Amino acid sequence: MSTLVLLSGGMDSVTALYWAAKEKGVLAAVSFDYGSKHNAKEIPMAEWHAAQLGVKHDVIHLDFINRHFTSDLLQSGGEIPDGHYEEASMKRTVVPFRNGIMLSIACGLAESHGAEALVIAAHSGDHAIYPDCREPFMQAMADAMRSGTYVGIHLLRPFIDCDKAEIVRRGVKLGIDYAKTWSCYKGGNIHCGTCGTCVERREAFINAGVPDPTEYLSTEALPHRPGG
Repeated sequence: MSTLVLLSGGMDSVTALYWAAKEKGVLAAVSFDYGSKHNAKEIPMAEWHAAQLGVKHDVIHLDFINRHFTSDLLQSGGEIPDGHYEEASMKRTVVPFRNGIMLSIACGLAESHGAEALVIAAHSGDHAIYPDCREPFMQAMADAMRSGTYVGIHLLRPFIDCDKAEIVRRGVKLGIDYAKTWSCYKGGNIHCGTCGTCVERREAFINAGVPDPTEYLSTEALPHRPGG
């Protein structure tokens, strides 16, 4: 089954790219430059991994999101909060209906490329704050993509029941260089170590029992999970 992969340049999507290359076959990968604070750090990572696998890589610009949407993840938004990634404050980084928009565009791109399926790296840890990563949403999008395309594009979610530690374990087996991935929402020169995505990244390597190759500005003690 030939696929198109949504490839942000983060740990999860890079692992999904290598998984698809091994298990399915990849015709192309697509990244979206939508004005997030960390797009400029993520997209070069996506380009690097696509080149390693000899995969065609498209970057689609969605400037309207930064101009018109409200989210602290965007360049037009406020400061990125620190803390655990499941804290209520992290909802400030949600970009409204981002996955719905990107999946719709990627579905059309997949059919244009002659792909049979679209791969997204949504995982169980995303569910806490991202409504457009949860399985009811993903199932609804999968139904729409299948019924709205001539070829019946499938939506593949290989990590939907995995946490980020399990993704790291799978990625290590696939030989992925995680130093060539980006997570930090602040988009500085190196990972801050304290924002929600940095906390999630650090926690994933610890729980996976895998050395973390990432350089962080801060390696202070990880915050406790809310309610944990």
